[in-house]
Amino acid sequence: MKEDLKKKAEELEQTLGMQLSLAKQESEDWIKVGAAVLIGGAVAFLAVRMMAGKKNKKTEKVLQVLEKEGLLDEEITKKLTKKSDTGFFGRLSAALLPIAINYGKEQLMNRLNQEQKQSAQHEE
Repeated sequence: MKEDLKKKAEELEQTLGMQLSLAKQESEDWIKVGAAVLIGGAVAFLAVRMMAGKKNKKTEKVLQVLEKEGLLDEEITKKLTKKSDTGFFGRLSAALLPIAINYGKEQLMNRLNQEQKQSAQHEE
């Protein structure tokens, strides 16, 4: 009777150990995916910020001076604040950003698959 209980206890400990190791592996994968998503979001945010550029302080000063002198109307405001057409780098970044994101996603998935295969081989 005691031997049966000891065997069951050992089996339960082994089962618990395997479940804990599996949970650790899965959480590591989720942490890696989360980190990749976070880094991708940060890169995308920075790219958008860099592409948007800074406000032109000279234009703002000109608008203030014209307003003080009473020469500011809607037409002048539109002409001064109108965003210029996108240049070469704007078009290039619009084409390359999805390609770069897709490439990064593929690399991440390949690494995760390799790690899962290696962990499966080590368990066998």
